[in-house]
Amino acid sequence: MKIGLTYDLRDDYLACGFSREETAEFDRPETIEALEKTIGSLGYQTERIGNVWALVSRLAQGARWDLVFNIAEGLYGLGREAQVPALLEAYRIPCTFSDSLVLAVTLHKGLTKRIIRDLGIATPEFIVIEEPGDLAHFDLPFPVFVKPVAEGTSKGIDSLSRIGNREELAGACERLLTRYRQPVLVESFLPGREFTVGILGTGNESRVIGAMEVLMRAQAEREIYSYENKERCEELVQYLPVAGDMADILRDMALAVWRGLGCRDAGRVDLRADNNGKMHFLEVNPLAGLHPQHSDLPILCSLMGITYRDLIAGIMESALKRAALPDNSK
Repeated sequence: MKIGLTYDLRDDYLACGFSREETAEFDRPETIEALEKTIGSLGYQTERIGNVWALVSRLAQGARWDLVFNIAEGLYGLGREAQVPALLEAYRIPCTFSDSLVLAVTLHKGLTKRIIRDLGIATPEFIVIEEPGDLAHFDLPFPVFVKPVAEGTSKGIDSLSRIGNREELAGACERLLTRYRQPVLVESFLPGREFTVGILGTGNESRVIGAMEVLMRAQAEREIYSYENKERCEELVQYLPVAGDMADILRDMALAVWRGLGCRDAGRVDLRADNNGKMHFLEVNPLAGLHPQHSDLPILCSLMGITYRDLIAGIMESALKRAALPDNSK
């Protein structure tokens, strides 16, 4: 069985003049090498495709694959994560992870929170700022938290993201609107503990494989899982496995989010507590990073005693079952 690999290689974009922040979500060479080696070890033939432009070219030339293992994030537009799955859907080629609809919706944090709220799942109060004039409708109590509505890897999040007054808020929104050319999400700031929950599978067969608490070390930017803290997580962040009653609370909430949004195969749900300890939904990542040592999902798996090979095998098993393809894994 031939498995294609779609991805955005960070070095390719850096060589074209893009900044490190602009390419923060893209993959390092070792991630692609690890995926290629691991999928091959499961008994499949792999073929590198690359980014969306390479996929368009290959499809036009007549190339086809039994399944595509897709981790391409895309570069432009609020629906950029949906571009590769949408193309593959048009050619009826199955791929790993969520479909184009889910990836388009969940990249937009405001739309996602509206769905989560309608599902009856707790999430911080929020407003989406499309332009500075929208702040006239802002009525949330301070402090609040601001971030671009459709970025990952904590892009746009730093020590200035926690806002204490209207003057700071106006300045922060103007800065983010200008820099990222997209709406800004403003939500009530939650001062409690932060967690990320790993999920494997699809629909009723999805299950939580573990949860970990995210703690900032003394030298890190305080209180927030910022872009800088994520980039230097090995030295700035401590990850602790969660067990007991808290693990049960996190599991139930994360599964409700995952299934309610229709996410598939594997990913993460980020949750944080308010000042009373009540858990709230922050974000979902249905296209989680898969660097063996640097990405949150593999880090969580290692804390739970789950090998990288077992994680990739679980993703393949879920995707192949959805596509009604044989599982040839060893």
